[in-house]
Amino acid sequence: MAKVSKNARVAQRAANAGSGRDFVKVVKSIKDPVTGKYTYKEMNIHKDKVKEFFAKK
Repeated sequence: MAKVSKNARVAQRAANAGSGRDFVKVVKSIKDPVTGKYTYKEMNIHKDKVKEFFAKK
């Protein structure tokens, strides 16, 4: 199997711009103030908005 050049990979990434590879699954734990138990919120979001997801409460 031949090596793929770095430039070829960059071009391939541009071709896959609208594909599902730009999305990631994130899991955020949320503590209930009354009972103290944790619940988990799972979402599939764009990889550029991960920091925003974890920043908001």
